Amino acid sequence: MSKPIEITDDTFETQVLQADKPVVVDLWATWCGPCKMIAPMLEEVAEEMADKLVVAKLDVDSNAKTAGKYNVMSIPTLLFFKNGELVDQVVGALTKSQMLSRLDKVLS
Repeated sequence: MSKPIEITDDTFETQVLQADKPVVVDLWATWCGPCKMIAPMLEEVAEEMADKLVVAKLDVDSNAKTAGKYNVMSIPTLLFFKNGELVDQVVGALTKSQMLSRLDKVLS
């Protein structure tokens, strides 16, 4: 059973940029309602697609450096990385079908 991994500013490079699979990074905060709304969907995606990608969570309150580097102004923000490169970005909550559609493009 695979779950989203927790990452920090310190582990971002090794766990995201140097990952051997595509990575979806959920930039979130404990006080963010929409972040809590999409959390169960992200857990489902992490479990269902564990062989193809990694789902990671980065708390912006504790990790402002990474959020600033990618100009994150609103949360939730999802950053999609492939081979260490940012290939897509979504600001705001999305449905599972919207998420899977985005992932199809990233994984192809």
